[in-house]
Amino acid sequence: MAIFLGGFLGSLIRTGLAHGFPVAAGEWPWPTFTVNILGAALLGYLISSTQERRPPSLYGRSFIGIGVCGALTTFSTLILELLGMLEGSRWGLAAAYGSASLAAGLAAVLLASRLARRRRGAA
Repeated sequence: MAIFLGGFLGSLIRTGLAHGFPVAAGEWPWPTFTVNILGAALLGYLISSTQERRPPSLYGRSFIGIGVCGALTTFSTLILELLGMLEGSRWGLAAAYGSASLAAGLAAVLLASRLARRRRGAA
């Protein structure tokens, strides 16, 4: 049930962003980029903040980690957008988008993990 409810919430957020900020062909896909970075940050924060709890909350991890983050983020859409850029000979945009997605995702996980550890240490 936790995964279902988290997935419902994550998919609503993702759909709202996709419909609220449509992307024309050949433009930077901000909705996908945003949800993927947000999902990476949420997952990094969740894992780091619950890592040392005994026992970790199965429902919380399932709700956020699998449900919300799983439905919110989308590797397959990122790949399809990259493919469309490459097929449209937008090599620079594809390289920038792929690189920025990877770098920003890693940075989001690192920052969120540090924040979670810092908060845990202050508690």
